[in-house]
Amino acid sequence: MSELYQTVRDIGEQGLLKKLQSFCPRDIIGDDGAILSVDPAQKLVVTTDVLVDGVHFSDRTTPPATVGWRAAAANLSDLAAMGANPIGITVGLALPGEVPVNWVETLYQGLNDCLQCYDTPIVGGDICRSPTITVSITAFGTVLPHRIIRRSSAQPGHAIVVTGTHGGSRGGLELLLNPQLGDHLTITEQQALIETHQRPQPRLDVLPHLWEIVGTTEVAGMDSSDGLGDAVVQICRMSGVGAKIERSQISLPPSLLALVSPEQALQWGLYGGEDFELVLCLPFDLAKTLVERLGNGANIIGEITTEPRVILIDSNGKYSQQELSLTQGFQHFTSVSDISHDLD
Repeated sequence: MSELYQTVRDIGEQGLLKKLQSFCPRDIIGDDGAILSVDPAQKLVVTTDVLVDGVHFSDRTTPPATVGWRAAAANLSDLAAMGANPIGITVGLALPGEVPVNWVETLYQGLNDCLQCYDTPIVGGDICRSPTITVSITAFGTVLPHRIIRRSSAQPGHAIVVTGTHGGSRGGLELLLNPQLGDHLTITEQQALIETHQRPQPRLDVLPHLWEIVGTTEVAGMDSSDGLGDAVVQICRMSGVGAKIERSQISLPPSLLALVSPEQALQWGLYGGEDFELVLCLPFDLAKTLVERLGNGANIIGEITTEPRVILIDSNGKYSQQELSLTQGFQHFTSVSDISHDLD
């Protein structure tokens, strides 16, 4: 049988492992576990994400290389959100026997394509039989103790910074699901949104700039993978504070504003999810310097307050204020009306 048509069942567990080991460093894999060197002066950060076929990705919108890229990016983004630099990941893979071997190899190539941008190896994992394709990534990173970014450290008077635009990933997903929506866009505008969705960039590049600017000043934050509105609310809840967000300061991609109305674009910016930017809380003078350094959609969108509510305001007076909450975005097990948000 031609290798092009081989399935996982055809080559079995050991045959598949042999192929996948080619994506891992030879001096690390091969035993029952990986041994990683960790600087004793730093803390180890560990994060895990699970992606399930039909929930987080589908053939309609996500080729296997893109599944791999997004799986890696999601975990690297979680490390960036903690202030950590990655040192390796492990991959747990559950597969039906009829999955083509080429699909699995292409998935791993997508993983590697993303990881190589950040000098991060695949250091191990596991595979097993399952009725549903499931990809579970565990990522490891290190951070100096005084540089740990926590959700619980936001202080009243601090500026709220976003490191880039929001809503583009949701716009790209909608174009993939309904291509006719982009008939009035240029090819460049369509590709910009689709690329934002399929190949998000974890913002590890922000960290060197952040540490240079803030020194030993404590920074609060998280990533916006579940939506910008969700991130601000979660930070405020963990810190026992509130926030005022200025709607006109939320950065939206120009191509998204060409796709839908400003009102719809803002909703996707707040709750579309999968944008993988960082949401950071720090003193205003330092925030301004960081925003100027980053550019490309980075902006101060609001301020941390003492009142424990997150309010979206409009200084121009066109829109009434709105309270943001976790119930407005997608939540596993509770959201049934917006499955396309998570089916990517």
